[in-house]
Amino acid sequence: MFDVVIIGAGLAGSVLAERLAKSGKKILVIERRKHIAGNCYDELDLSGILIHKYGPHLFHTDDAKIWEYLSQFTEWTLYRHRVKAVVDGKPVPLPFNLNTLREVFPPSLADKLEAALLSNFEYGKRVPILELRKSTDADLKFLADYVYEKIFLHYTEKQWGLPPDKISEAVTARVPILIGRDDGYFSDRFQAVPKFGYTKLVENMLDHKNIKLLLNTDSREVMELSGEYVRLFRKRFKGRLIYTGQLDELFDKKFGELPYRSMDMKFETLDAEKFQAAPVVNYPNAYDFTRITEFKQIHPTHSTRTTILKEYPQAYVAGMNEPYYPLFTDEARAAYEKYSAELAAFKNVTAVGRLAEYRYYDMDDVIKRALEVAAALV
Repeated sequence: MFDVVIIGAGLAGSVLAERLAKSGKKILVIERRKHIAGNCYDELDLSGILIHKYGPHLFHTDDAKIWEYLSQFTEWTLYRHRVKAVVDGKPVPLPFNLNTLREVFPPSLADKLEAALLSNFEYGKRVPILELRKSTDADLKFLADYVYEKIFLHYTEKQWGLPPDKISEAVTARVPILIGRDDGYFSDRFQAVPKFGYTKLVENMLDHKNIKLLLNTDSREVMELSGEYVRLFRKRFKGRLIYTGQLDELFDKKFGELPYRSMDMKFETLDAEKFQAAPVVNYPNAYDFTRITEFKQIHPTHSTRTTILKEYPQAYVAGMNEPYYPLFTDEARAAYEKYSAELAAFKNVTAVGRLAEYRYYDMDDVIKRALEVAAALV
């Protein structure tokens, strides 16, 4: 009945389903959860506030083609993300920038550090904190050590459960010092959130006569890899299987579990118009949670109440919580390569997405990847 079976109705699976269905292929999408949209899933809470159930998702991209593609399925609310970090009890702008210098240091010291930054780096450049720590300039070394200790070190240890030197630089490079005065968290050309939410966007994407959706179904209940073949509903499936889940689960964890980090999401609704100084406030030190998100500042709504989310990082335990982030260590990468080699034996199976490819994808990255895979399969 189906040309393509897609495991997972998150962004990767939904983009692939839409593209392939439009090309005339019959698609079956199988989703473990009771809802579509994966970790982008959002819904209205009892106060009428649109909340992101799996943490804040802020769309941003420099790629006009990705923006145009998504714009087929949603209207947009322009949104420029702002983040602050609590340093010595005071919320200051992130990324750490020339404005932040003035917030945390006396004017004379801030002038000196700003002059050192501007004489060594181009204005507007984002310098990873670990790169700045390698500087031989005494002033830059002082600044790098300050930011490393106050903003980077303890947040990273909480988030990943490991010291920074045990984590891939692909992750740690995401924490920069901005040589500029822009308090916006992202610098991309296109920044927005879907006007009616990500769930509605994905629903529109999957609304095609060639797409059938099977929710609340673990793929292992209906599919298995046998020898070099895929079996679906106990019969050999000769079409294309696209897998967006955890790659170790596809092979019954024969090479061991791939490690992930998870989150305990704690929502609170408060009798207040506004709770904090920015949509997201990071807490690098002193608290068990890493950040607080206030959703009314992302999706403005008329309500006398506000809803916040505190994120408590934790180890991923299969069957107990959700795998949010691949844990990028040398050992994890070696195990993933074994699974990837095993996958190569199946000519009609393609792995796509953060979990299946064991990569950190932003939303625009995973959409770009899905569009490329779809183009190759049409």
